[in-house]
Amino acid sequence: MSDNADIKWYVVHTYSGYENKVKVNLEKTVENNGLQDLITEVKIPTEDVTEIKNNKRRVVQRKLLPGYVMVKMNMTNETWYIVRNTRGVTGFVGAGNKPTPLSETDFASIFDTKPTTSIDIQVGDTVRILAGLFENFTGRVTAMDPATQTLSVVVPMLKRETAVDLAYDEVIREED
Repeated sequence: MSDNADIKWYVVHTYSGYENKVKVNLEKTVENNGLQDLITEVKIPTEDVTEIKNNKRRVVQRKLLPGYVMVKMNMTNETWYIVRNTRGVTGFVGAGNKPTPLSETDFASIFDTKPTTSIDIQVGDTVRILAGLFENFTGRVTAMDPATQTLSVVVPMLKRETAVDLAYDEVIREED
């Protein structure tokens, strides 16, 4: 039996695209060898991203750290050997041959992401506003800010152009 204080999160480097295979293989190995008390969890850091393409909205999962898997384990010679020799694993993250555990705050910060939206709208496109004071108005996109996920739209109103700042999900692209 292991002491819970010895169980820490470690980052394992994998071949690109092998993250899911490494997770499944490692979980099978742990189960087959009865090591659930030494290797307690295997995670692939992902985030849900809303994509808006052709005015269709869908949520996809995107890997936060492609090529890496997180393993919560008690680092012993046996567990190091099992993880290190799992097919698709290239090694642990750390200095030299000594894997470095993540602090709980570092681990939490990896999974503490805000939902993001990607859209197929560009500056100069004509959009229709879906909500708010200018609902159903059309306007032209003049600026985009991916960091805040907002865009500026110029709306013709009463023979003048009015600038409006909107969130990505408050507009759809008008077809020409």
